[in-house]
Amino acid sequence: MSSRRANLVMQRLTIVATIFLPLTFIAGVYGMNFKYMPEIHWRYGYLMAWVVMLMVGGGFLVYFRRKGWF
Repeated sequence: MSSRRANLVMQRLTIVATIFLPLTFIAGVYGMNFKYMPEIHWRYGYLMAWVVMLMVGGGFLVYFRRKGWF
């Protein structure tokens, strides 16, 4: 019973890590000081970065809920 509980905890932690890994990558790329990134100079570039991150995180949440993992 203890082993099953530990497996469930590890599964949840893996899901959280899987959701935040691509978000960290996107934030890291946009946090760098590149000179020639067209999205940085767009009026809604910052908003679009947020929208993409929310869509990626939400997509993973939907996927994991449909699989019955979360």
